[in-house]
Parts: sequence; structure tokens; C-alpha cells
Amino acid sequence: MPLYYLRYFLFLLFFPTLLTADEQAFDIVQKSDQKMRGNASYSEATMHIIRPDWTRSMSMKSWTKGTDLSLVLITAPAKDKGSASLKRKNEMWNWIPNIERIIKISPSMLGQSWMGSDFTNDDLINQSSIVVDYQHTLTGKESIEGDNSYVIDAIAKPDAPVVWSKIRLWISTETYLQRRVEFYDEFDDLINTMQTSNIKELGGRMLATRMQMMPADKPNQKTEIITHQAQFNFAISEDFFSQSQMKTLRD
Repeated sequence: MPLYYLRYFLFLLFFPTLLTADEQAFDIVQKSDQKMRGNASYSEATMHIIRPDWTRSMSMKSWTKGTDLSLVLITAPAKDKGSASLKRKNEMWNWIPNIERIIKISPSMLGQSWMGSDFTNDDLINQSSIVVDYQHTLTGKESIEGDNSYVIDAIAKPDAPVVWSKIRLWISTETYLQRRVEFYDEFDDLINTMQTSNIKELGGRMLATRMQMMPADKPNQKTEIITHQAQFNFAISEDFFSQSQMKTLRD
């Protein structure tokens, strides 16, 4: 075989893999994000905030449309009922019915706890786009509870409006669900770990119905979200995601 043919053969054999590695990682993350969110979604869930000496539970409903619109409503307990959180594109607000006041969430507040839980405002309201705001690298495969999973490092793009500098994801090769997610700060220190389990069919698709968020420096505490109902890809107006709706929405 002439030398130039050999070089061409080797180029075709190896170089496409190098070319498409990051693209493959991006496609996996994008498919996972779409799997969990859809074009529109509705869910009913219970959040348990677990501490060494006490446990607090809340029931909530949430709606999303694409990646720019989300609304979360607390339905129980009575003292928190009617509280709501809204995101419209890059702006976020909390409605506190007890004082009849809307509080705007500034970018500096994205990393703060949501309703005293181990989830941040960014995790539950803003949901910074893991697809858009990060560069993705496929680093290997590992098994999570017997579920073979892609391991992908997502590094925040320069000047991206995000809380986490790095996110490491374990995404199922079969269902494309996120089975484990690690969140790192700008010093590359692990801050939180999320694990998912109880895979069930809800709303016509397979979902991890149990999510646990665990702080790295507080081994005796965690927050879990149990999803009871879910719907996807239905018609919902952008007008639903408004401050007036946030104040008047009821259980």
C-alpha cells in the first residue's frame, strides 16, 4: 500500500473519533436534558428535607416550557402553601403570600438554598442549561446500580451565568437518565452530589422518581424529591408563566 494511502486510511480510522468525541458528549447531554424536560412538563412531587434532628416535608407542583420558563408552586404544608417561584428567561422571582410580596432573585442568589433545602435556586428555578452553558467531554463509562452509564465532564463556558464551574454527570446508556451528578465550585471542590433511583414510567416515559441531593461537607443531611405524577409535551401558553399567575395559582 502506497504511503499516502496508508496515511489516508489511518486518518479515516482514527481522526473522526477525535473530531466527534465532544460532539458525542454534547449529543448525550442534550438527549438527557430533553428526556427529563420535554418541550413542556408538569409534575407533582414531595420534597423531604432531612437533618440529623428533624425532617421537614413539602408538596409541590411544577410546570416548565422549554428551558426559559418554569413555575413551582408549594401546595403543603399550610404555612408555606401558595408560595411560588417563577423563571422567565434570565429573570426569577419568589412570591411569599404571607407578606404578599414578590422578591426578585438576583444572580448572586442563584447558589442559595431553595426553601431551606439542599437544592439551590439554580437547581430548581433557574435550571441553568447544562446543554448551552457548558462544554462537554466524554471521559468513560461506569455502572450506577447496574445501569451502564456515560461519564461526562461539563465545564462552564467563560462568563456563563452559572453557579457550578464543573458538573460531572453519569447518564444511562439505555434510558439517557441522569443517574448521578456531582457539582463542583471554582476551586474544583465537590460541593453537592445528586443521586437518582426508582426508575418508573410516568407520563409515557421512564423517569427517575427519586432524587437525593447530598452536601459533601454535611454527611448527615440530605434532601430528596419523590415525583408522584408527570406529564410531558402538552400545550401551555407562555402567559401562564407570569407574576400574576404566580400570585393567584392555587392547589
